[in-house]
Amino acid sequence: MQDSMAEATRLTRGGRLAQATALIQRTLGRRPASGAPTSAPVLGRSTLGPGAGVKSPPARPLAPAPPPVEIPDGARFVDGSFTNAAGTRGYKLYVPSGYAGQAVPLVVMLHGGTQTAADFAAGTRMNQLAERDTFLVVYPEQPTSANQLRCWNWFLPADQRREAGEPSLVAGITRQVMDDHHLGAGRVYVAGLSAGGAMAAVMAATYPDLYAAAGVHSGLAYGAAHDVASAFTAMKQGAPPRGHGRAGDVPLIVFQGDRDTTVAPANAEALLAPWNQTAHAEAIEGPGWTRRVYRDGDGRVVAEWWAISELGHAWSGGSPQGSYTDPRGPDASAELVRFFRDQCNARILST
Repeated sequence: MQDSMAEATRLTRGGRLAQATALIQRTLGRRPASGAPTSAPVLGRSTLGPGAGVKSPPARPLAPAPPPVEIPDGARFVDGSFTNAAGTRGYKLYVPSGYAGQAVPLVVMLHGGTQTAADFAAGTRMNQLAERDTFLVVYPEQPTSANQLRCWNWFLPADQRREAGEPSLVAGITRQVMDDHHLGAGRVYVAGLSAGGAMAAVMAATYPDLYAAAGVHSGLAYGAAHDVASAFTAMKQGAPPRGHGRAGDVPLIVFQGDRDTTVAPANAEALLAPWNQTAHAEAIEGPGWTRRVYRDGDGRVVAEWWAISELGHAWSGGSPQGSYTDPRGPDASAELVRFFRDQCNARILST
């Protein structure tokens, strides 16, 4: 395995990502599904692998064309872009019909590998929640020119630092939307799935002053990897102890399926590890899920961990109109919004 990982790293540095991911996939004992491209999960396209979804419907693969996103009268789903020294990234912004220039929250949603902004919007139904509760949602989009399989490069040191690489681009998009719509600080949140979840953890760690809370669905902790080889090791086994990077002081909600063969459930433990040392956890059981609520010494909720039974590598409670979704609950999008709203209310009460 060590020799294979070294070769995969060499291929990646030479820009041959497809060959590198195929090699690592073979090394880890996984083969792509019939007819699927030879690419790897999180860094590339997930094949779910043997045993995933045994008792649940498999995550739907990416559709050949972006799914339609219904826009209510008075609402807008518009394209934008942001450029800085690190490059250019496009994004889609949902503005609900109830928005009339007032101060509202902003949620930044980071898609997973092979996904697009429109696909992620359709699968998570976040626009519908934004319409219901009147907040803005922005979906930064990773191009194939930055990563062949549209994955955020959460595992590269150059993309794990503040005001550098992809974190600077995501933060730049966030600030641009805030400036354009006169949104104040304190009610801006970031969340993502898979590679996007790992990048959400990076954003929370590098910009704790910008994001008031974060959500990670089927992702990894900040600092879990430093190259392709270590990324696959973390995905398969969980982040090493030194990789349990805390997301600053940003409250965190985590969703993880126990049948996820793409990102091991141990990664959820790594994400919550910092709070295990400083906060008290209360477990709440539900139908097919366990919710652990972490409170600080003053009784404030600082983190949540949703462990979901029989869920593979897919957005819990998502729409079949989008890729990598499982329509069964709990509804991760609704719980994200609820967690973010509770954090906002707690902050208001404490000031």
